[in-house]
Amino acid sequence: MTGLLDLWWVWMAAALALAVIEVLVPGFIFLGFALGALVMVAVVLAAPGLSAAALLALFSGLSLLAWIGLRIAFKKQSSGARVVHRDINDN
Repeated sequence: MTGLLDLWWVWMAAALALAVIEVLVPGFIFLGFALGALVMVAVVLAAPGLSAAALLALFSGLSLLAWIGLRIAFKKQSSGARVVHRDINDN
């Protein structure tokens, strides 16, 4: 497994697969993992000698940070639905 985690294209394929899953199952759950895997491509290219445990720990931390960032970024979006406080049929 260590051999696979050292390959940048494995992380790119994982990011693409997680992004496709996010499209099928919306909710910004898998998008954080996809962004974490995408950043791992740069990490693997910059530091190729990291162990499998370090790579997985870094991936989980990056995914958590991406997920928190997405929650903060999209928290301010509203659905655009208008809240009706008074019905026109109530007299």
